[in-house]
Amino acid sequence: MSAVTASLCSNLLFVGVFVFVSAGQETIKAESGQDVTLPCRAPNNSSSITGVEWSRADLGDEYVLLYRDELFDPDDQHPSFKNRVDLQDRQMKDGDVSLILKNVTINDDGAYECRVKTGTNIKKRANLDGDPISIITLSVDPPGGSVGLIVGLSVSAVLLVAAAVVGFLVCRKRKQQQSQDSYQPPVEL
Repeated sequence: MSAVTASLCSNLLFVGVFVFVSAGQETIKAESGQDVTLPCRAPNNSSSITGVEWSRADLGDEYVLLYRDELFDPDDQHPSFKNRVDLQDRQMKDGDVSLILKNVTINDDGAYECRVKTGTNIKKRANLDGDPISIITLSVDPPGGSVGLIVGLSVSAVLLVAAAVVGFLVCRKRKQQQSQDSYQPPVEL
């Protein structure tokens, strides 16, 4: 197998593994300053939802939003989410427990997990532990958005090409100068 074929095969294998690992998780992209809705729906469109928790693993014991017994619980909410989050539908009709995150910043990047408790009223946060029913990865572009990133990368590419051209010309001129300095005309006898 040629080196090109081997390289192509390994790249295709990498892409295939990446797609397989990413299956089942949704990614939402946003620009800094936007309001974003992270979708989550309780199984079976449950009408007896008594608790909803949105969390991010990197926040430790603090959460993004905890709603139980028809009230928001701000006790262990991470400070960066206070007054910035809400449920899309506080009545949770048709099991909709989607999260609205206002005025996103690049610090909001991450994987958000949605957990739901149905049935009897809950008194402790621990009752919402268990497997998340939805995992949403939020990717926030810095201020200026992807346009700023593209312009920045384009300027960097132009500067890199210009530096390469200048380097090439300097080396070429030195080579010419060295060959002129080392040239000695043939001695006539």
